[in-house]
Amino acid sequence: MKKFYLVFFFFLFSLGANATADYNKYEIKEGNENAKVKILIFESLTCPHCANFHKNIYPNLKRDFIDKGLVQIYFKNFPLDLAALNATKVTHCLNEGKRLVFLHHLYEIQNVWIKGNTIGDINENLKKALDNFGIKNIDFQQCIKDEEIEDFVLNERIAASKKYKIQSTPTIVINEKKFGKPLEYKNLKKAIEKLI
Repeated sequence: MKKFYLVFFFFLFSLGANATADYNKYEIKEGNENAKVKILIFESLTCPHCANFHKNIYPNLKRDFIDKGLVQIYFKNFPLDLAALNATKVTHCLNEGKRLVFLHHLYEIQNVWIKGNTIGDINENLKKALDNFGIKNIDFQQCIKDEEIEDFVLNERIAASKKYKIQSTPTIVINEKKFGKPLEYKNLKKAIEKLI
């Protein structure tokens, strides 16, 4: 997939997106709106460390803090390549009730859908992932060409780069402070417990 990187980054930095649009309808978040602890996770759907977070850290975080109303988490877009950008756009095309579940699903089957020699191959894999998940009522081509969603995703990435100086994914921000320790659940748990 590295061959997609150059095209993607040329596209990203030549973006003239509308930064004033209301993008709240596209947010993917979970937890109590009034939680004292707010976590932002900046991630890319093609990032294996992000997949590890969803598989091995998120379930504990959900059980111990999110479901108890102590933490609200925001899943933020930081696509690292064109494949991740397309997968992210498709996820945001879904209705609000399905977005988070499908996001987790894409991380669960990441090693399947990212395989391919071209972006066309990967797009076909994404279509199959939607179909296998039981989502048959969206227009895939329309989703990946949706300019409003594309602007939302890329503006979020650009804003995160400027505000938090993000250099890799996943990056965790807790109550507006970058989490600097190794991303293991025990470290994350200790950081949260100090704030609640």
